[in-house]
Amino acid sequence: MIHHERLRPPSQDYPADEWNVIEKGFHPEFLAQLETMLALGNGYLGMRGGPEEGGPNAENSTLINGLYETSPIVYPEDAYGFAKIGQTIVRVTDGKIVKLFVDDEPFWLPSANLLSYDRRLNMKCGTLDREILWETPAGKQVLITSRRLVSFVDRHVAAISYNVTLLNAGASLVISSEMAVNEPSANINADDPRQTRIFTGRVLHHQKSYAKDRRIVLCHATEKSRLTLTCATDHALETSCAHAYKVVHSEDFGQVAFSVEAQPGCPIHLSKFMVYHTSPTAGSEELCGRAEWTMDRVVDQGFQQLLSAQEQYMDDFWRRSDVRVRDIREDRTKRRTVEIQQAIRFKLFTSCRPRRVPKTPACRRKVSPAKPMRGITSGTPRSICCRF
Repeated sequence: MIHHERLRPPSQDYPADEWNVIEKGFHPEFLAQLETMLALGNGYLGMRGGPEEGGPNAENSTLINGLYETSPIVYPEDAYGFAKIGQTIVRVTDGKIVKLFVDDEPFWLPSANLLSYDRRLNMKCGTLDREILWETPAGKQVLITSRRLVSFVDRHVAAISYNVTLLNAGASLVISSEMAVNEPSANINADDPRQTRIFTGRVLHHQKSYAKDRRIVLCHATEKSRLTLTCATDHALETSCAHAYKVVHSEDFGQVAFSVEAQPGCPIHLSKFMVYHTSPTAGSEELCGRAEWTMDRVVDQGFQQLLSAQEQYMDDFWRRSDVRVRDIREDRTKRRTVEIQQAIRFKLFTSCRPRRVPKTPACRRKVSPAKPMRGITSGTPRSICCRF
């Protein structure tokens, strides 16, 4: 067996924390691992943990459960009973892109002068949070904070709160909110049998696209599985600085660019709302209408109400599901208590899904309560005393 040396990230940049998975420095060599660790999903909609700027990334993906394309399965030798058709989950329209330009200087992580960097998966609130202090080549310091969520309360909804504040000087600033249909990844090796099926042509075909004020709607469909997808984005900008915006869209791309004359100490807050709807039967017109209904409700609520609903859901989840550990023997486990606690909560968080009661008579059956596990005290939260 070929032995590979384990690549360990620097502990000072990835400190253990009971409620967060923390990244304190930007390390391009760990892009793939962090995109997986910092991903958000609710069982229907999932987003890998790439940066808001759309890159750099190892595998930038937004995925929807059940949205797939079919392809024939080819065997060296055919036989009775072999499956003939395969299904491959496809990447959908990426709506989470938010690019920043200060005096026409793009913010790009690999080349940016970062005075501070903090990104964390907040398992207590169910959000991906980031705070960066960037110094431009002209010496202007820009504080960038963002919070991304994929709603557990409304499975079709995701949102980003993006805040920019110039600290020591004014500047002409552009925030470009974009959405784009992803092309097949160039990083996938077609000769690797462990990899998913690679489609050489287009997977998502344009059906409909339009814009209304700061709202953009793109509708696409798969060719063979005949599944329809609609992605809609809308925006709310709050600032006392003078600003304007411009909307551009095409069949596979949408952009709302906000131009702001930013003043030092004047915060600029952009709320970006994303809605995804899919259907095997509804036409493009109907599905776009569904997406707009959802978007109307979400925009009326605002980001703070979405965040409050997410926090309330997570509070209820942790009240029912949390497991606490104590008295860890570090000399035997080689791990501190906080590291084991973080691992347990990360596993619980990744299994967190909205509870849905099936509409069948079986859901009315009486279920006897589960017996408490050995070593776990009854009640919430559960507690484990580890003396091994």
